[in-house]
Parts: sequence; C-alpha cells; structure tokens
Amino acid sequence: MSTAATDRRSRRRQQTIDEILEVAIELMEVEGVAALSLSAIARQLGMQPPSLYQYFPSKMAIYDALFQRGAELVRDAQRKARAEADTTDQLAIGLAGVNALSRWSLQNRVYAQILFWRTIPGFAPSPEAFAPAQEMLQDLRDHLAATVAAGQLHPDAASEEGIALFTAITAGVMSQQLANEPDASYEEGRFSRLMPVVLEMYYQRYKPTRGKR
Repeated sequence: MSTAATDRRSRRRQQTIDEILEVAIELMEVEGVAALSLSAIARQLGMQPPSLYQYFPSKMAIYDALFQRGAELVRDAQRKARAEADTTDQLAIGLAGVNALSRWSLQNRVYAQILFWRTIPGFAPSPEAFAPAQEMLQDLRDHLAATVAAGQLHPDAASEEGIALFTAITAGVMSQQLANEPDASYEEGRFSRLMPVVLEMYYQRYKPTRGKR
C-alpha cells in the first residue's frame, strides 16, 4: 500500500473516531454521563455495534479517550489565557487562567464531569489519558512558583498544601455552579461570579508577609 493510501486510511479512521466521540458527548448531554451506551452510539452513526470495536474495544475506552481530549482542551485553554493576559502581574495572570478553566467547564459540562467528578463507576483514566491533566497541574505549580518569585505570595502557596487548596476551592466553586445553575453564564452564575472573591481569600492566606509580626 502506498504512503498516500495509508495516510488517507489513517485520516478516515481518525475522522470516524472523532465522530464517535462527538456522538458520545451529544448522547451524554441528554442521557447523563454514566448512561452512555455503545449501541446508542452505533445507532446514531448508522453502524452495527460490533463495528465500534474496530475503534474502541469497550465503553471505558471511549471514556478514556474523552478524558484525554477534555484534559488537552482545558489545558490549552488555560495556557492560551495566561499567555494572552496583557499584564506582568502574576495574580492577574492566575485569574485569567482560572477564568478560562471556569468558562470552559460551563461550556463543556460533559467533559467537566468526566474530568473533575467521579460520575462513572469503575472508570479510571489510563496513564496516557491522565498525562495532560498532570501537565495542567504542573502548569499551576509553575505559575504559583512564579508568583512567589515575584514577591506576590508566600512560598507556602507553591507547596503541596497550597496547590491542593487552590485546586479544591476553584473546583469547588465550579462544582457548585454546575450542580445548581448549569445554564448560567460565568459572569452571572451565583457561584462562579464569586471566583475572584475566593481567589482573594486564597491570596490573603498566602500573602507574602504570612507568619511575620
């Protein structure tokens, strides 16, 4: 088989994979994340259920692919927001990243559930799928370290405790928003609009003069 034919075949396969994942998202938006059915995906695509196994050996494999894709998307959204922030103020850059994460979560609720909530019994992402989520966490570590280096936060902010608290409070706000007002905008949501206030509380806990009298 020629290289061109192999490339076409590879593109067709990837196109089918993309279609399967898009249909899975659409179905979960209606039926719920844990209710995903391989037969329903096959019906939507006009194929026989066994044909799906050529692309995904199980339903968990579809969840795994969606986890990886969602993690890559939200990682890139935060990176873009931080890079485009028109400021050298590390606290403002941090807020830009959190805003991007929050808006993305509201706009991609199924992905957000797969990534941040344990809504799928028995599912755990593979190391490959989890890798972009680990990169996202490393980005946060790097940002907090840069904020400490800029003299805007105490070194404890970049500790494991500081990182755990940062992720807990930001994810907690968005979990409340998605659970109670999933259709509200980020700016108008009862919980999401409090994100800057919550971050200010975090910054006060880890202010540069922490522990000094």
